[in-house]
Amino acid sequence: MSSVRPAAVTADKKQRLLIIKWDDGVESRLPFSGLRAVCPCVECKGGHDSMGTPPDLDVMRNPPDDGMMMEQVQAVGSYALQFLWSDGHDTGIYTWSYLRSADPGTGTTDDADNLD
Repeated sequence: MSSVRPAAVTADKKQRLLIIKWDDGVESRLPFSGLRAVCPCVECKGGHDSMGTPPDLDVMRNPPDDGMMMEQVQAVGSYALQFLWSDGHDTGIYTWSYLRSADPGTGTTDDADNLD
């Protein structure tokens, strides 16, 4: 999975979704509130011992209804995204492989959709 790369990334603020079209044709639709809840930073993970653990897919399937908004997003090199969330948190670095693993299996392989 680490070799899968994004072909297009869209932050849909109206639907509060991060939409990633992967180069293998899968589309991930990741809710902002779910992504914030599974933040991979050391503080949110609860310490260094929990670093590297996969995102909680139950949280991604049933994200909190907290109105979380993504205020900004920036690329971290060519391997990750970093978000500024509406609660002010901004230390999580979400690698492409982490984002792909955060998709609870609702991705589709409809190549007809163009997110550009």
